[in-house]
Formats: sequence, structure tokens, C-alpha cells
Amino acid sequence: MNLPALRGHNDALVLELLRGAGPAGLGRTELAARTELTPQAVSKITARLGADGLIAEAGRAASTGGKPRTLLRLVPDARHSVGVHLDRDALRAVRVDLAGRVVAENGGPIDFAAGPEAAVEAVVRAVARVGGQAGPPLVGVGVAAPGPLDHRAGVMGRVTGFPSWKGFPLKGVLEGRLGLPVLLDKDTNAGAAAAAGAWLRATWPEAGADAGAEAGVARGADVGPGAGGDVLAGGGPRTCVYLHVGTGLGAGLWLGGGVYRGVRSAAGEFGHQVLLLDGPPCRCGARGCVEVLCLAAVARGDLPEAARIVGEAAANLVALLDVDRVLLGGRVVAAAPDVFVAGVGAVLAARALDPARPVVALAGAGVAEGAAEMALAPLFGRVG
Repeated sequence: MNLPALRGHNDALVLELLRGAGPAGLGRTELAARTELTPQAVSKITARLGADGLIAEAGRAASTGGKPRTLLRLVPDARHSVGVHLDRDALRAVRVDLAGRVVAENGGPIDFAAGPEAAVEAVVRAVARVGGQAGPPLVGVGVAAPGPLDHRAGVMGRVTGFPSWKGFPLKGVLEGRLGLPVLLDKDTNAGAAAAAGAWLRATWPEAGADAGAEAGVARGADVGPGAGGDVLAGGGPRTCVYLHVGTGLGAGLWLGGGVYRGVRSAAGEFGHQVLLLDGPPCRCGARGCVEVLCLAAVARGDLPEAARIVGEAAANLVALLDVDRVLLGGRVVAAAPDVFVAGVGAVLAARALDPARPVVALAGAGVAEGAAEMALAPLFGRVG
């Protein structure tokens, strides 16, 4: 038995439970019951986490006849992470605490076509601005970029329209420059992870969890408890799809309590499903893709038609995956959120085969927040 690995796993279980409990915290007895660990093991774990500054006392529970129980809570400022959204024409970086709340952010324009080296310099500068030298240690940096890419190897794929990026080892290069663990994933997967992060921030209400959400997008929309659908014990929807409409179209899949990437990190290429046979050529090489049809509608100012096109493609995805909810994000959605929620919702309602159709709502946070959430994931025993 690998005892250090087991210890790390059990520590992560306790941290995840305390994170989901919010400032109110949990008692050691509750932690033992939920983790199925012995009270002695929980006492050792909490002592270790307390010595590392990761947890602290949250007061005492009301007495039920015996000695009041001591409650424990996560210390959000014990560690931070940084999330970076590297888009085709803009970059946004956020620094978040262990509760996923944004404590600093920075952004600006970027030219993805200028090549990987220029983008690396921009990411390094942005991380330095939000990371700084003061404050809690950083556990890592999450970078969300356009796909396709190899999440496991940290290597960029053939990003549509940008051939110079193919094969670039972005994760390794950034780890060498930053001296920190780096997780690379698609922007849409980070958007899906942000759905869970938005739920968690709702359990820490006292510190302005909305500071870093994408401008113009409603915060925390329909991702909290009681919003409908299946919900994980630690928080967040069990099954949802995040649809990103920006300089391109893509999907992030949150299935069974985590991001689903597929065996080749290729899941979620939502924008390149064909809706119109022999339609206009798409930059991917096919014809009549969702992306080319939607972005053409956006370009001519017909946002209701763009929303309808996204809705038709979303209905195909819902029919395949039977998800609880469809969350919308990206700058195009942010410019007309009501149009897209209504338009996508109307198509799903018209094509629904079951009265219990999925909820359509705005994403509760931006892609950069989701990238930061992914960087935190190993600390809580989850794969980024």
C-alpha cells in the first residue's frame, strides 16, 4: 500500500468536504461519517491540515446534551491559484482563493496569430501581475486555450486557422518559465468547470464571489442548490453542458461530477457538427458547420438567428447526452444574454421528447475562473 498517496487522498477528501460546507464548517464526527474514516484518522488528518494553515476552527455546534462539538472550516486564503483564458484575440487572468473567489484580475488584447512565443510572454506577464510576490503561495496555474489540444501531454493541436500552434508544448514551456505546476485545457472545459466553481462560491457569500465573472454575464445563474437537476454532495450540477460562443463555438461537458474530455482530449468540438449539408465552407474544412452558420448570423447582426442555430445544435447534444442543464457563456452571449437564453430555450422546448427538459441558463463564471478551479482540483482530490 502506498501510504503517502493514501494520506494525500484522505487529506483531499476532508478538504473537499470542508470546502463544500462553507464558513459554517463541519465537525470531526461528520467528517468521519462522510469519509468513512475512523475518528482517530480524522483527528490526525485535521491536525495535519491545521498545522499547514489549510483549516481552522469555525466555532462550536449547539449542544445536544453533551460537550459542544468543535466545527472546522477551510481557510480560503491559505493558498491561491491563477487561471488564464488565452483567447484568439484577448487574454484574461484571475487569481482565486481556495473557495474559488477572485481576489485579483488582469487582461488585455493579444494576437493569437503572432504565434506561441508571443503568447507565452503575454501569459507570463499576466500571471506576474495577478500573482505578485506577496500573499499566499500559489498551488498552480490553469491555462484555458482554444482547442483542439492534448490535455494530458499539455501540447496544442491544430487550432482552426492558426497552424503555427500545432504541436507546441505550452504546458511544459510555461512550467519552465513560471516555476509552478501548469494545467492546460480547452477553454470550453474550463467553462464547464466554472459551473461547479460558481456553486461553491455561493457557499462562501461574504467575500464578493462575483468580482471576476465575465463582464455582462449574469452571475451564479441557476447553478446553486435547489436549481433543479442532480447535484453532487460537494456541490454543483452532476450533468451539464457549457456552450461557449465567442470568436469560435465549443462545448464543455460536465458528466458524472467532472469534466469529460474523451480519450484523446477531443470531446466537445460542438462548433464543427454539420447542420446544413453543402452549406457555406467552415475554416475547419467542412461545410455547413454550426460555427460558420452562427458566426455569420452574428456578423450580420441577427442575434436571434444566431441563438436559434446554437439551440438546434444544443438540442442534438441534449438528445445524445440527456444532461440536466445547458449553460451559456462567451462574449457573444454576454452581449445579448436574454436573447440567447430565450432563443436556445425555445428550440430545446420545441424539440424536447420529454417534458422534463434541461434548464437553460447563463454560466455563473468566466473561463479564466474555470481554469483557476482546475488548478485547484488536485488539492481537493480531483483530476483537473
